[in-house]
Amino acid sequence: MKKELSTGFNDRQYMNSGEFEVFFYKDANLNHIVDHSHPYYEVYFFLSGDVTYDVAGNQYDLQYGDYLLIPPGTKHHPIFHSTDKNYQRFVLWISRSYYESMCTWSEDFSYSFRYAEEKKSYRFRTDFITFQNIQGRLLDLLEELHGNRAFHKLNAELLVLSFLLQINRITYDMLHQVPVAYENVLYLNLCDYINNHLSEDLSLDKLASFFYSSKYHISHVFKDNMGISIHQYIIKKRLNASKNGILSGIPFTELYHQYGFSDYTSFYRAFKKEFGLSPKEFREQKGLPEGY
Repeated sequence: MKKELSTGFNDRQYMNSGEFEVFFYKDANLNHIVDHSHPYYEVYFFLSGDVTYDVAGNQYDLQYGDYLLIPPGTKHHPIFHSTDKNYQRFVLWISRSYYESMCTWSEDFSYSFRYAEEKKSYRFRTDFITFQNIQGRLLDLLEELHGNRAFHKLNAELLVLSFLLQINRITYDMLHQVPVAYENVLYLNLCDYINNHLSEDLSLDKLASFFYSSKYHISHVFKDNMGISIHQYIIKKRLNASKNGILSGIPFTELYHQYGFSDYTSFYRAFKKEFGLSPKEFREQKGLPEGY
């Protein structure tokens, strides 16, 4: 650890900045911290100490690599069993307003905290290599916040966004350790379902409901197998089917609706972007008469 980036513990339970703060604490002889809560999101990363952590009445014996997700208003405090080891941890605070602004941009930012709140389960465990990566990212963030390099505030914001997404991915992978064979079956079933329902609603909400899986899991499995997002795949399949529809003489006024496009304009733009020709130009290139 970089010594200059660590701070001694203080009992401040409010944020000085309006968006986020990060700390690296390295303390000895902390005997008691009262049960408390605060109006912001806290992500806590444990490094060392003889500590059990109580979050909303759930007690977790911590080991290196554990992290806690503590939503606003959730009471929590450490319980010290001895002071023989330094109590070391990282703490990231994110204001409610900043967190909510991230979630309006993409609901994926809420994945980990939403799980913690819904399941009342706040402790997560990582392996050594993953936690080393987490530490590196937090140190990068600390350096930006304590430094004065050009654009350091902007870069700190980007680091926080990237970091929270990384935590969501780690949490997701931890909760979805399923056999590869199962994921392969899900992927094949998704492809089959899409190919047979091109004219229907193929939103992630619809697919998640049909396959009894989360939207995040479906997206993750599909991209891992196909190499492109499920949305891109659906568009490509619909456009290729519409090409065959043009060759079969289906009128444009029926074609876009038949293959799941909301209107002709969106169909036209997607078709031209994919094939470099408008639907009409494609029909003419194939020598088909107008209105065919």
